[in-house]
Amino acid sequence: MIHCRHPDSRRPPADSGGNATTRTLSDMRTVALAVTAGVPHFELAAACDVFGVDRCDLADPWYDFSVCGPATVPVGGRFLLEPDHGLDRLVQAHTVIVPACPDPDAAPPADLVDAVRAAHEAGARVASLCTGAFVLAAAGLLDGRRATTHWLHADALATRYPRVRVDPDVLYVDDDRVLTSAGKAAAMDLCLHLVRLDHGSAVANQVARRLVVPPHRAGGQAQFVTTPLPEPRDHPLADLLSWVMQRLDQPLTVEQLARRANMSSRSLARHFTATTGTTPLRWLLTQRVHRAQELLETTDDTVDAIAAATGMGTATTLRRHFHRSVGVPPDAYRRTFRNTRTAHAG
Repeated sequence: MIHCRHPDSRRPPADSGGNATTRTLSDMRTVALAVTAGVPHFELAAACDVFGVDRCDLADPWYDFSVCGPATVPVGGRFLLEPDHGLDRLVQAHTVIVPACPDPDAAPPADLVDAVRAAHEAGARVASLCTGAFVLAAAGLLDGRRATTHWLHADALATRYPRVRVDPDVLYVDDDRVLTSAGKAAAMDLCLHLVRLDHGSAVANQVARRLVVPPHRAGGQAQFVTTPLPEPRDHPLADLLSWVMQRLDQPLTVEQLARRANMSSRSLARHFTATTGTTPLRWLLTQRVHRAQELLETTDDTVDAIAAATGMGTATTLRRHFHRSVGVPPDAYRRTFRNTRTAHAG
């Protein structure tokens, strides 16, 4: 494994009440992947590729990544993996990732459940990929929360753990320090979401390009579900979406989009829902907000200039939509990532 270490990658101290102190996004440096015998290789590989490859040229420091589990772990029925540490090391990580279970119908290993629970109690952000949600549910981390998993196993998760509000129709759910994803490709989407939280949208998009996967497109809430842009030319809206992305600075209406796609407005809405999971105007607003995020991270442009560049018109409009979608005002968002880069540079 490749590690980009930061000189101060220790866990934060607990406060006087025994709870982990609040961390900023830039604190999320150490990532631990929890593995057990028989773990499927797809989700495991997704996490390794996103967090375990040296990308210090994009963000320095990158993640200090390790695999935690038994001495030798069979993976996917074909490979043997030698973890870096035992499961007890999870409690020292800032972020713990639990990949898919080899058999969702079986109770997850007790030592894995205990280690994941202990890590969360110590302040870790915990994310499950695919059926890894069963481990989080067994640890009690999903009680009272909205969560998702592979649609084939959503009913089983809801039946076995009735206190979990299972949503089988989404790609992933971010509920504070507990995140769950649907199956397979959605695992990559959640991993890129974590990169976006920690390093910003520009870095996350660069990682996506290197992995040749669709750019990560966040939705419209502070704790949100996202639908990524589909691969080019594999759906009826491919040319239209590409056309729109080149014209985000322009005023665009549903009628204009429909004419461009040679569809009626009703047909356009139907195709948008099937392809992106949302309406044309909501999708367009999401793209404008994401362009604003990138400009806030990578330029010194004023909020007024960014409002014009993203088709928002005025700084007031940009601030309203940005705050509603991202959860903080544009100026605060810019300061967060400027401070993160300054801390990393130091």
